[in-house]
Amino acid sequence: MRSINTIGILTSGGDSPGMNAAIRAVTRSAIYSGMKVFGIYRGWEGLINGEIKELTTESVSNTIQRGGTILKTARSDAFRTVEGRNQAYETMQRFGIEALVVIGGNGSLSGAVELAREHDVPVIGLPGTIDNDLYGTDSTIGYDTALNTIVECVDKIRDTATSHDRIFFVEVMGRDAGFLAQNSAIAAGAEAAIIPEDETHIDQLASFIERGIRKSKNSSIVIVSEKDGGAMHYAERVRKEYPQYNVRVSILGHLQRGGTPTAYDRILASRMGVAAIEAFNEGQRNVMIGVKDDKIVYVPIARAVKINRPIDKELINVLSILSI
Repeated sequence: MRSINTIGILTSGGDSPGMNAAIRAVTRSAIYSGMKVFGIYRGWEGLINGEIKELTTESVSNTIQRGGTILKTARSDAFRTVEGRNQAYETMQRFGIEALVVIGGNGSLSGAVELAREHDVPVIGLPGTIDNDLYGTDSTIGYDTALNTIVECVDKIRDTATSHDRIFFVEVMGRDAGFLAQNSAIAAGAEAAIIPEDETHIDQLASFIERGIRKSKNSSIVIVSEKDGGAMHYAERVRKEYPQYNVRVSILGHLQRGGTPTAYDRILASRMGVAAIEAFNEGQRNVMIGVKDDKIVYVPIARAVKINRPIDKELINVLSILSI
């Protein structure tokens, strides 16, 4: 088993709070193990273009509390092509980078799988996404912070909803995953969550109107995943089908990605960053670091991005019971 002496770190796709804590942990753990560390700026695009700088322990000082990513991030259409990945590999060879730590979500880690397959590059993935949708880990880096941000916003929205007897549809991120919507709805005491995983033949809006609006409850909060028209779609339906109700929409958007990471996300990112270097030292390759039942686990990256992580149906039941 050949030891790895030089690694590169990059963040790709949407940023998430805690990415800097992960960069810090990977850098310092690698240096502790005697490795040389290069930071790759602007994700896969930066790897193609050679936007690379050696990192020291000082490079990551005073970063654990910062949101976003000090390495920047970008989408890369070029990396989706074989030619782009070939160029990225040539850049790695030029800088002497033998292995990569990739911090990102489904798309970023899918790119890592392709590079590893085509060029036999050892890659370790860290799940950095607010969506919490990667298979094989109980939580992803940034999810806890985003969840807390949403709850703080919904608490404030409820004040005005109550004052004006309104139904507020609050749209949150998550694309095809409803973890943010479902759990923020429970935590904020919302009356309903409309999520893609609730695959029933029941009209979720009609069910909410019949169940959630009553004489003693003149205002309501409904958390909606951004898929299929999101909050605007359901608000328009209420205006047309239930015109007696006063409806407003609040789309939280990118504020969900920002902010100081919570203690949980800092600890999670730190544990995963150290585990990434330990994985290299153990001869692991092409795995994602996950946490299951508070224990570090190795999950094949190809498996983590291929399998859809299911939402716990008990959460749907909990919200239904508590929203009466």
